[in-house]
Amino acid sequence: MKKNMGTTDKIIRLIVAIVFAVLYFTNTVTGTFGLILVVLGAVFVLTSLVSFCPLYLPFGINTCSTKDK
Repeated sequence: MKKNMGTTDKIIRLIVAIVFAVLYFTNTVTGTFGLILVVLGAVFVLTSLVSFCPLYLPFGINTCSTKDK
Protein backbone atom coordinates (compact mmCIF):
# COMPACT_ATOMS: atom_id res chain seq x y z
CA MET A 1 0.00 0.00 0.00
CA LYS A 2 1.35 3.36 -1.00
CA LYS A 3 0.72 6.19 1.46
CA ASN A 4 -1.96 8.62 0.33
CA MET A 5 -2.66 10.53 3.55
CA GLY A 6 -0.73 13.51 4.85
CA THR A 7 -0.10 14.53 8.42
CA THR A 8 -2.89 17.11 8.54
CA ASP A 9 -5.38 14.58 7.16
CA LYS A 10 -4.37 12.03 9.81
CA ILE A 11 -4.67 14.56 12.65
CA ILE A 12 -8.13 15.65 11.51
CA ARG A 13 -9.29 12.03 11.32
CA LEU A 14 -8.00 11.30 14.82
CA ILE A 15 -9.75 14.38 16.23
CA VAL A 16 -13.02 13.39 14.55
CA ALA A 17 -12.66 9.83 15.90
CA ILE A 18 -12.16 11.19 19.42
CA VAL A 19 -15.25 13.40 19.08
CA PHE A 20 -17.29 10.39 17.89
CA ALA A 21 -16.07 8.32 20.86
CA VAL A 22 -16.88 11.07 23.35
CA LEU A 23 -20.36 11.52 21.88
CA TYR A 24 -21.02 7.79 22.15
CA PHE A 25 -19.52 7.12 25.59
CA THR A 26 -21.23 10.14 27.18
CA ASN A 27 -24.55 8.84 25.82
CA THR A 28 -25.08 11.97 23.75
CA VAL A 29 -25.57 9.77 20.69
CA THR A 30 -27.03 6.30 21.26
CA GLY A 31 -28.58 3.43 19.38
CA THR A 32 -27.76 2.47 15.83
CA PHE A 33 -26.45 5.92 14.93
CA GLY A 34 -24.10 5.81 17.91
CA LEU A 35 -22.72 2.43 16.86
CA ILE A 36 -22.22 3.69 13.32
CA LEU A 37 -20.21 6.62 14.69
CA VAL A 38 -18.05 4.29 16.78
CA VAL A 39 -17.33 2.04 13.79
CA LEU A 40 -16.60 5.05 11.58
CA GLY A 41 -14.29 6.42 14.28
CA ALA A 42 -12.45 3.08 14.42
CA VAL A 43 -12.01 3.18 10.64
CA PHE A 44 -10.64 6.73 10.91
CA VAL A 45 -8.11 5.64 13.54
CA LEU A 46 -7.05 2.60 11.51
CA THR A 47 -6.60 4.55 8.28
CA SER A 48 -4.66 7.24 10.16
CA LEU A 49 -2.29 4.65 11.61
CA VAL A 50 -1.51 3.07 8.24
CA SER A 51 -1.57 6.41 6.31
CA PHE A 52 -3.75 4.87 3.62
CA CYS A 53 -7.37 5.50 2.70
CA PRO A 54 -8.85 3.06 0.16
CA LEU A 55 -11.60 5.54 -0.78
CA TYR A 56 -8.97 7.97 -2.06
CA LEU A 57 -7.80 5.55 -4.79
CA PRO A 58 -10.77 5.74 -7.21
CA PHE A 59 -10.78 9.54 -6.98
CA GLY A 60 -6.99 9.94 -7.29
CA ILE A 61 -6.77 11.89 -4.01
CA ASN A 62 -3.39 12.11 -2.33
CA THR A 63 -2.90 14.43 0.64
CA CYS A 64 0.73 13.42 1.24
CA SER A 65 3.37 16.06 0.91
CA THR A 66 6.66 15.06 -0.66
CA LYS A 67 8.31 14.78 2.77
CA ASP A 68 5.57 12.39 4.07
CA LYS A 69 6.13 9.81 1.33
